[in-house]
Amino acid sequence: MSFVVKGWCPGALRPMMSGDGLVVRIRPRMARLTAVQVRVVAEAALKHGNGVIDLTARANLQLRGVRPDRHLALLDDLDAVGLIDPDEAAERRRNVVVTPFWVAGDGTDEVVSVVLNVLALPEFAGLPGKFGVSVDLARPVLQAVSADIRIERLGQGWLVRPDGFPFGAWALDVDPALRRLLAWFLGFGAGRMAALRGRTLPAGFDHPAVEMPFDPAPGVQDLGRMVGFAFGQVRAEILFALSDCAVRITPWRMILIEGGGPDVSGLISDASDPLLRVTACTGAPGCAQALQQTRTLARDLAPLVPLGQHLHISGCAKGCAHPGVADVTLRATAAGFDLIRAGRASDASQEVFTTATNLFKVL
Repeated sequence: MSFVVKGWCPGALRPMMSGDGLVVRIRPRMARLTAVQVRVVAEAALKHGNGVIDLTARANLQLRGVRPDRHLALLDDLDAVGLIDPDEAAERRRNVVVTPFWVAGDGTDEVVSVVLNVLALPEFAGLPGKFGVSVDLARPVLQAVSADIRIERLGQGWLVRPDGFPFGAWALDVDPALRRLLAWFLGFGAGRMAALRGRTLPAGFDHPAVEMPFDPAPGVQDLGRMVGFAFGQVRAEILFALSDCAVRITPWRMILIEGGGPDVSGLISDASDPLLRVTACTGAPGCAQALQQTRTLARDLAPLVPLGQHLHISGCAKGCAHPGVADVTLRATAAGFDLIRAGRASDASQEVFTTATNLFKVL
């Protein structure tokens, strides 16, 4: 299982080269794009890249296939509508996932500002590249989303808690608790917060968290309509068709169209659509590390995945598209695919398939 772990995520100012060109990640502020920003992103994806836009598990957008000689022009277009940070350091630390269901005046905006100010302090410059924070509401929806520190509305205040721990610090002001937790984390030299499970937390981190499952699905929401896309990938033409609307980018590879928006071909509005039961990475040749094509196979297998089950097809053992456990994982190898049941792409395989034809028998 040979692959490269780069230890950092691409940005706009620091893109990452892949098999189809540069991957340029856009981090929308407050998980929201205005109608003007939607149009500019769609146009930029066509003008500077291959027109393919990924929705990431951290509520970001990734423009694919960007030509290196077009990168600076792309940055100019994005900067004109407020989608570029002042420098790479500011971009890197803005690794904050925000609930897409926030509304003006609910305190989310203020908490996000505090988080960004704390992360910018010199004493926290040593945080790992993938270290992230989530900011949630009283009805939490981000508890299954990757984050090292979770900040959740609880009563009249906020609970600041480390990922993987059932306790946190309750406070009206998140600043002191966040600083204490970050300093505690840095003292261990760990890569991610989950690696510290079982450690004794700092004093004051003794308030129990409220675990609440959330099952995201397309459908009507208070703010508009949530829609999905096959494998979380959006063609620029589809996004352009939505450019009369503001949208919220979710960490579930769906978008929330404020006000509902028009019916556009390519949107998944039916929560029972079998394509929502399959996760597949870009695969070969779009990803340089992928060993097989993934998405054609995923489309073929999707109708066979039972309702309530999840199939993950990964181009390599990194499992970028779905780091968690899936009911069935098919991991590409140079010779075919490994089968893993109730596991991750990095786990040991139970069976090896050298031809895709036999894969139809495993679901």
